[in-house]
Amino acid sequence: MSRFEITPTMLADVYKLSLQPLGDPRGCLTRLFCEQELRVLLGSRHIMQINHSQTRQHGSVRGLHFQQPPHAEVKIITCLRGVVFDVAVDIRAGSPTFLQWVGVELSAKNGAMILIPEGCAHGFQTLSDDAELLYLHTAPYAPESEGGLHYADPRLDISWPLPLADISPRDQNHALLSAGFSGIAV
Repeated sequence: MSRFEITPTMLADVYKLSLQPLGDPRGCLTRLFCEQELRVLLGSRHIMQINHSQTRQHGSVRGLHFQQPPHAEVKIITCLRGVVFDVAVDIRAGSPTFLQWVGVELSAKNGAMILIPEGCAHGFQTLSDDAELLYLHTAPYAPESEGGLHYADPRLDISWPLPLADISPRDQNHALLSAGFSGIAV
């Protein structure tokens, strides 16, 4: 029996995963990853890297980041502490949801995860202080393949839930999408 409830979002190939913890009066156990149960979404891909992030101030925005081919990656993200508004933006050339975005609230309390496929940018805004995320990646980080979108790009029109705070210089300097941007091939 699967411990993951898999729900499609409005973006093609982006899924919300709801975890089903097993508990008793002592506490609980939550399966964060099972390759066998998630094979339907991952296919032949394997988790190659696991990262952890901590963001101290609520309202902070990180992203929107992605890796270009040949190092494009699937990401599975969960919140271990606090609350975040997690965003995926479809930048896949020819995708039916090209340049659309979806936001999912992830929290330690709701146990939700988001699966973001290759060709989508990822970012989040913290809705609480001291938010911690765990990321599972199907490709190791490759700085030469790193890309980013501007968090306030008018073509994306992302509705961040809080006033924007504490954005890194790197994220502030991502260029706006050009009128001719047709996406990335994955």
